[in-house]
Amino acid sequence: MTAPRLLVRRPSPRLADGELTHLERLPVDPVVALEQWEGYVEVFRARGWQIVEVDPADDQPDGVFVEDAVIVFDDLAVLCRAGAASRRGEAPSIRAAVARLDLEMAEVAAPGTLDGGDVLKVGRVVYVGASSRTDAEGIAQLRRMLEPRGWSIVEVPVHRVLHLKSAVTALPDGTVVGYAPLVDAPESFPVFVGIPEEHGTAVVVLDERTVLMSADAPETAEVYRKRGLEVVTAEVTEFEKLEGCVTCLSVRVRD
Repeated sequence: MTAPRLLVRRPSPRLADGELTHLERLPVDPVVALEQWEGYVEVFRARGWQIVEVDPADDQPDGVFVEDAVIVFDDLAVLCRAGAASRRGEAPSIRAAVARLDLEMAEVAAPGTLDGGDVLKVGRVVYVGASSRTDAEGIAQLRRMLEPRGWSIVEVPVHRVLHLKSAVTALPDGTVVGYAPLVDAPESFPVFVGIPEEHGTAVVVLDERTVLMSADAPETAEVYRKRGLEVVTAEVTEFEKLEGCVTCLSVRVRD
C-alpha cells in the first residue's frame, strides 16, 4: 500500500484579505499563519503522508483553503466551482496539481457552484451543505457524478456558518459531531453528538483511532479522548479568524 497523500498550498502573504461571511474581521499575522501551516503539515509528514504542494498563489488570499477547490471520492477528483467569485482564480493551479495525482477528474460547470467545505463524507454517504457558497445546481451536478459510483447524496441546510464542515465533521466511527448552536439540522445525521466548543467541531481523521483538531478546544479534546481516540492538536488561530479550520487546509487522498 502506498503512503496516503496530502494536497496543500502554503498561505498567501495576502491571507488577511480573505473572504469573510459570518465573522468580524480581525488582524491576521501572515508570519504566524505560515508557521502554523508548517506545523499542520508536519503532523501528516511525521505520520508518513506524502506531501503534495499546489503551486503558490500569492494573489489569491484564500488559496490556502484547498479543500474548497477539489474533493476526492475514491479515484475521482471533483474540481469545484467556487461560490465566491473572488476565489475562482485558484482553479487553474489546483487543476494542475490534481493532474499529477493520477486520478480521474470531473468538474462542476457554470452556473453551478460547489465548495468542498460543504461536503462531508461518512462511509458511502455524502452530506452536502446547501449554503451561501454551494447552490442547487452544484449539488445536482455532484449527484449525477457520484450516484452511478455507489455514493448517496444527502442535502443539508446551512445558514448559521460558512460551510457545512464549519458546523459538523465526523469521527472515525461515523458519529457526526458539532457545536449545536451552529448546526441547522442535526436531525439530518443518523448519529449526532454536540460538543462544548465551536473550534472543536472540525476533526481530520488520521486513522481509525486518531483525529487531528484545533488546539483551541481543550474541553472537546477531552470528550474525544474519553471516546477512546488519540487526539493530535494543531494551532490554527490565524485561519480560524477567516472561518477556516483543520479540514480546510488540505485534501486527503487515501489509496
